[in-house]
Amino acid sequence: MPFTSRVKTQVSAGTAVEAAISSAIAMNKLGRGHRDKVHQFMTIAGASEKAALQALKASDWNLEGAFEVFYNQPPAKPTTDPRHLEELYLRYKDPYCDMILVDGVSQFCDDLQTDPGDVVMLVISWHMKAATMCEFSRQEFIGGLQSLGVDSIEKLKYLLPSLRAELKDEHKFREIYNFAFGWAKEKGQKSLALDTALGMWRLLFAERSWPLVEHWCQFLQVKHNKAISRDTWSQLLEFSRTISPSLSNYDAEGAWPYLIDEFVEYLCENGVSQTRGSS
Repeated sequence: MPFTSRVKTQVSAGTAVEAAISSAIAMNKLGRGHRDKVHQFMTIAGASEKAALQALKASDWNLEGAFEVFYNQPPAKPTTDPRHLEELYLRYKDPYCDMILVDGVSQFCDDLQTDPGDVVMLVISWHMKAATMCEFSRQEFIGGLQSLGVDSIEKLKYLLPSLRAELKDEHKFREIYNFAFGWAKEKGQKSLALDTALGMWRLLFAERSWPLVEHWCQFLQVKHNKAISRDTWSQLLEFSRTISPSLSNYDAEGAWPYLIDEFVEYLCENGVSQTRGSS
């Protein structure tokens, strides 16, 4: 075994021994009743002595509370190697500035064997807290991969199905939907270009089916043909979630943006729905 490997093994073993000694000392200081609870917790939860001690102490030695603490604590993120993250960033970084730009993002997608237009790239950008579409700063890229617990393309590829599945979670879908507005709009603009908004709506609602999405897009192209405000963007999600596609529960006196009220009129005029709402 090489010298460095022996050293690492010895250090690792030493750390484990120290942890075991520390745990044993903590157990010896406990009264019989507390020790019994630790053993009971370890047996039922299949937890280590250290984890059992931490959960019981956090719940003031209440066994039920300890199980709640143990099962509800977020799973520990796998550790990432800063050198691997830096190498990955440098692979995609633009040669002329300290950013990953369009060409780098394209290479990133190729390595992931994922189309740049795949909705999973939006989910990855959300995890990276990216400010702009098709761009990653050093902090966004490396920090995002750290938060995901990955430091290689292979590990990230393995996560893609679970990242895509996050869109099925209603809370996460809302967060990603709201994130998408700022991410997709042009720098310095308050509104989202119509063509971009239409593409984003089709992409997002393909994951959370809304039967009226194509009618909405057609209405905007025919009747509006202007950029989309953040208010309209966020309110449309509420409309799609709370108003039946038949518009049976739509209230014309509700506080919807005028554009959504006009959309309802458009649907009625075109025979998509006979419901105009109460007045």
